[in-house]
Amino acid sequence: MQNGFIKVAAAVPAVKVADCEYNIQQIENIIAKAEGKGVEVIVFPELCVTGYTCQDLFRQSLLLEQVETSILMLLDFTRNLDIISIVGIPVVVGDLLLNCAAVIQKGDLLGLVPKTYLPNYSEFYEKRWFASSQDLQPTEIRYAGNKITVTPQPTLFRTCDGVLFGIEICEDVWAPAPPSNNLALSGADVIFNLSASDELIGKHMYLKSLLSQQSARTISGYVYSGCGFGESSQDVVYAGNALVFENGQLLAESERFSFEPQTVMSQIDIEKLRSERRTNSTYVNAQRSHDARIVNAHTTVTQRDFELIRDVDPHPFIPKSDDMERSCNEIFSIQVAGLAKRLVHTGCKTVVVGISGGLDSTLALLVCVKTFDKLGWSRKGIVGVTMPGFGTTNRTHSNAVGLMESLGVTVREISISAAVKQHFQDIGQDSDVHDVTYENSQARERTQILMDLGNKFGGLVIGTGDLSELALGWATYNGDHMSMYGVNAGIPKTLINYLVRFVAGSVDDDSRTILLDIIDTPVSPELIPADDEDNISQKTEEIVGPYELHDFFLYYMLRFGFRPSKIFMLARKAFNGNGEDTSFYDDETIKKWLTIFLRRFFSQQFKRSCLPDGPKVGSVSLSPRGDWRMPSDASAALWLKECEQL
Repeated sequence: MQNGFIKVAAAVPAVKVADCEYNIQQIENIIAKAEGKGVEVIVFPELCVTGYTCQDLFRQSLLLEQVETSILMLLDFTRNLDIISIVGIPVVVGDLLLNCAAVIQKGDLLGLVPKTYLPNYSEFYEKRWFASSQDLQPTEIRYAGNKITVTPQPTLFRTCDGVLFGIEICEDVWAPAPPSNNLALSGADVIFNLSASDELIGKHMYLKSLLSQQSARTISGYVYSGCGFGESSQDVVYAGNALVFENGQLLAESERFSFEPQTVMSQIDIEKLRSERRTNSTYVNAQRSHDARIVNAHTTVTQRDFELIRDVDPHPFIPKSDDMERSCNEIFSIQVAGLAKRLVHTGCKTVVVGISGGLDSTLALLVCVKTFDKLGWSRKGIVGVTMPGFGTTNRTHSNAVGLMESLGVTVREISISAAVKQHFQDIGQDSDVHDVTYENSQARERTQILMDLGNKFGGLVIGTGDLSELALGWATYNGDHMSMYGVNAGIPKTLINYLVRFVAGSVDDDSRTILLDIIDTPVSPELIPADDEDNISQKTEEIVGPYELHDFFLYYMLRFGFRPSKIFMLARKAFNGNGEDTSFYDDETIKKWLTIFLRRFFSQQFKRSCLPDGPKVGSVSLSPRGDWRMPSDASAALWLKECEQL
């Protein structure tokens, strides 16, 4: 395991029913290739050494003896290999014949895990041949030259890097209380499933849903290998399903109904899974009464350079395209429900929103409109206020006014220029010096206007600042930092673009034209005068860095507690190796903005410690009440030092 990742594989070998010699050769070929690619644990299908569909041949002594001979051959083959292999075999234990998983590494049989739940309905007849682990007493046997205790007790296997994995076999995961529940609660990071589930119409999607749910419920990796081409088609057909999941997410899958052997490889992030478990107090409480015996694997000797082979989503906050509409509707519903409750509770039927012609205030205005529509209130109760200042361009001003008019809200325009100039005189600020005082004076003047209008109209001032700005502290303290309810507090900047674009697809032409132009406008607080051609001169992402990078850093730092070196490694993969559709940033650029992100994140916590109320929307929030609690004077030295060493 390197960088928290373990490389796993699910194999679907070619098989001939009851031909153990042929089958073991196919298994060896796959193991050798997987070892060469750095796979640490590989799983094969249920009863893969014999074929699952042997039926009454499982009662033949010759076949059972040949299985043991084949395992001896496999043990010899793996004598100098680091890879751990899990294969399916029938094993005689006293008076019982058990459907087992054999765990093999470096010429040793580390253990035998018997199947618990035997299907004996419809097309399945397993109880005709096999006994369940529930029928078993702990028994020591000698098998393939190894002394092995076969037991119904949950068994975990520990790699030399400390990764714990458990095993269940096919029907086990379909049971109401799968063995993987106990295995995960006893500490298993990964579950391997040897399976022989046949194909029926609609069954494949159900299977994927089942495995996804089980890996999510147990917060584990789940690696599944199912029988494929070569099994008997006398009554049923097997498609060769190889699937790898991580906490509900599908990482890799095989081609169904392939006539060729397949090996599906991926990397499971053990560090991420363990972080999720530590965070989930329900999971921690459920662990109290669970334990399992642990078998230690051998120490590996081969050292390989680490290469991340799984894709990394560069925009983790953005829903997948096939889920975009549902997700956008859900996000708006959360924002609308939060604001509606606050309005009903306070008895206010008026809201005041500062409209700049930028993305954040546009989203806040859209939320207000949707809320008032759902409550059945007149949109005239929404007071949109545009407050042009020294840096306001004609483009943003016209978009702000045009959007408010197209949505039918009350429009107010109050210039801040005269008031700010008077303030500069009062405090002795040179208006030609465009420093932080010059900028923040404008932001605080705007907030004062909004707050006083809120008092005047008996309404709530709606905050427009987003999650990304809160992470970076890109807000004027007691300026745009403050409101009476912040509807965007849980929405990162990268997601706001998609939400506004989503709305643009369902409004009239005038509103759509304005919304699309707002999306194309550079992000800016517009606190510095425009250039000679009235273009925005102060571009936020040129000052604090690209929001798509900062949102990436924010997600992995807060969601999983990853250290800077791992975030850097993931960012390199996400922004350097995921194809032409993804922005490209070289290593120095990623390092530069990661360092700035960490420095700002720590230094600006004091702004987050006194945030206005606002709804939590996704899995990451910076509200001290909704999610993130951090001392305002914590040191960033440890994180910045690691950044320096990247």
